[in-house]
Amino acid sequence: MSTIKKLAGQTIIYGASSMIGRFLNFLLTPIYTFSAIFTAEQFGIITEMYAYVAFLVVFLTYGMETAFFRYSTLNKKEGEKVYANALYSLTSTTAIFVLFTIIFSQNIADWMHYPDHSEYIVWFAIIVGLDALGAVPLAKLRQQGRAKKFAVIQFANVGTNILLNLFYIALIYSTHLIENGGVELSSFDWLVNVVYNTDTGELNGFFNLVYDPKTGVGYVFIANLIASVVKFLLLTPIMNFKGKFDWKLLKHMWWYAFPMLFVGLAGIVNETLDRSMLKRMQTAQFMESGQSLTEATENALIQLGIYGANYKITMFISMFIQAFRYAAEPFFFNQENEKNSKHIIAKVMTYFVIVVTVMFLSLDLFLPILKYFTPNPTYWIGLKVVPVLLLANVFLGIFVNLSIWYKLSQKTNYGAYISILGATITITINFVFIPVYGYVASAWATLACYGTMMIVSYFLGKKHYPIPYNLKKIGIYLSLGAGLFLVKIPFEPYTSYSWYVYLYHFSLIMIFITMAYFLEKPAKKEVLSQP
Repeated sequence: MSTIKKLAGQTIIYGASSMIGRFLNFLLTPIYTFSAIFTAEQFGIITEMYAYVAFLVVFLTYGMETAFFRYSTLNKKEGEKVYANALYSLTSTTAIFVLFTIIFSQNIADWMHYPDHSEYIVWFAIIVGLDALGAVPLAKLRQQGRAKKFAVIQFANVGTNILLNLFYIALIYSTHLIENGGVELSSFDWLVNVVYNTDTGELNGFFNLVYDPKTGVGYVFIANLIASVVKFLLLTPIMNFKGKFDWKLLKHMWWYAFPMLFVGLAGIVNETLDRSMLKRMQTAQFMESGQSLTEATENALIQLGIYGANYKITMFISMFIQAFRYAAEPFFFNQENEKNSKHIIAKVMTYFVIVVTVMFLSLDLFLPILKYFTPNPTYWIGLKVVPVLLLANVFLGIFVNLSIWYKLSQKTNYGAYISILGATITITINFVFIPVYGYVASAWATLACYGTMMIVSYFLGKKHYPIPYNLKKIGIYLSLGAGLFLVKIPFEPYTSYSWYVYLYHFSLIMIFITMAYFLEKPAKKEVLSQP
């Protein structure tokens, strides 16, 4: 069977559960942003809190997932020992983190300007702790090819989260109808009748036990907490400590993983720090204009909510990148000793560029439809940043492909250098331009960051671990995609488009696909004939 076909199959098997799960979570966005559920300010709270979660999960796993792949591949006979020592390490550090975060939860809540909600900090400490502990067991499932087990656990986590979100959102919406006297006028009065005793205006028995209207947006976090507990319980049977504790082995794993911590942290800085900077810098800016702290914070959260909601549209590409990474990392480690391994990596890059370019064009050209994923027009003003963020994600995907060189060559320190460079660009551009351009500056900072990382990684890899990428074809596909983007019908957020516009845009996508098919057709037999 072709090795590239095998990788494609693994991308579907191991990545589908993650990609579909993130897509289902993405579908919660139109519900969150519906005017009767959460305001833009409240959605800003959700955006900020999950930005910190992403950062903390990377911090708590500190590259141990990649170290597990590396050392279990180098010495397959001691795979259980490598796995057990990774768990020893993660369990110890996670327990310390959760304990100290709970102790200082009020101080952290004050720093984040949520003094009345220290419970958010406690909930998220447990969420990130459980997610960190599950990273290596999930990696083991991927390495062993236990696709069904992997998918069941991921779907159980996502399914629990979504069902609880829908349950609590239904309660929140019912409360909104009661408070605004909309029961008689609403088509959802049946929902109110289930939740409330409309004669007394009080919650019915069961709902009174599980719901407090004052918690509001906190129920989004509670749903995630319960889902993380379910995922952890399902992973518990896999979390065995059969291997003997080996301090020497663990030090080697730390040495390999330590630069990956900086890669991960810098990557999260590049992806999420703009949210935190937006809130804080725009709060300060609004206060300088004469607003009180409360008013300034509310207005900053509105801007953050608009940016976060539109960023969600670009997640289609990042979901594919995540799915690919799930499959590619163990795959390339296992293929490392094959004589044509570098040729396979190069061919994979070409096909990857084709796929992400098609995704870029599809999302951008059909943005007039995708905007309805955030049905509240309040958020549409931010749609102008979507093409910039889509291109940024294309560059990120190419960088993820390129990054295999420093993992295979044991030079993970270069990965840290590249990622720190990207983080520096992100911080600098946001710091200088947010006061002038707001969240638009954050979008361009993301593009500049990933574009620079992609270019630098290519040239460093060319020097230290040369891979024969077909730059001519890659350049053709990227240039063609850019050209088709430029000849599209200009997009206006509040404009309704006729059917012929969509037909024209669809034809542009088909031009790209047709071109790619004929360019790749001569190589098709070669790919299929590879062992």
